[in-house]
Amino acid sequence: MSHFQKDDLKQKLVQGKTVYGTCVTSNAPRWVSVVADSGLDFVFLDTEHIAIDRADLSRMCLAYQAKGLTPIVRIRRPDPYRASQALDDGAIGVIAPYLENPTQIRELVGAIKYRPLKGEKLEEMLRGKNPSAELKGYLDRFNHGNLCIANIESIPAVERLDDLLGIEGLDAVFIGPHDLSINMGIPEQYDHPDFVATVTTIIQKARKNGLGVGIHFSLEPQRQIDWIKEGVNMVVHSSDMALFSQRLRADLHHIKSSTGDFGHNGGSEESVTV
Repeated sequence: MSHFQKDDLKQKLVQGKTVYGTCVTSNAPRWVSVVADSGLDFVFLDTEHIAIDRADLSRMCLAYQAKGLTPIVRIRRPDPYRASQALDDGAIGVIAPYLENPTQIRELVGAIKYRPLKGEKLEEMLRGKNPSAELKGYLDRFNHGNLCIANIESIPAVERLDDLLGIEGLDAVFIGPHDLSINMGIPEQYDHPDFVATVTTIIQKARKNGLGVGIHFSLEPQRQIDWIKEGVNMVVHSSDMALFSQRLRADLHHIKSSTGDFGHNGGSEESVTV
């Protein structure tokens, strides 16, 4: 898609559109075309939990860009150097996990919006010192379209949410439901009233601050629909691995139940969520 522009995803959000993505773990060459034909706006490439090396990550980012999809990369830890590295590799959006204090987000903004500046000069700008018009123009062009995204997935982050979301340069937050539920002491209880109330608070405060907000679920699509109604505008639905597993298990369950083949070749009658 030759008309693809680096700021496509940001412009869709500015226009009030809901954007759709999925987590991709496979680096198989033909997988890019399969994913690109699915009606998505972006792909979520997770280097925190998935074993993707830097060369593969770069190939994936550039291949998805060529297909018109925005690559959003989650780095392994809150590290501005890793954030800059992900952008060098072809990411357009960068997510840092488990952000809990304003300094972490400010450093992430510096790496994504002021790249390639580092060191004392960058610190001066992050403290509010205005750069020369020439430097500002260069940095704006160099980082045009880059998205700075914070993972909110803990109670300390929720308690400091007003301070975190007020950092200039932050574009969006992604809610990590699994880690958040565990941090709350209610592991994987996604319908628990406290979990629902906490996620709702994050969504409302993010949107009030003019930020995009997404939540990543690998469960049934209805959860995504329900949260879109509450204000989510960056849908991160499932992953290639989860969708393959769910569909394969469902198909095998149907085949085995139709042929009476349960109990053979490791078959089971466990329920399947699709």
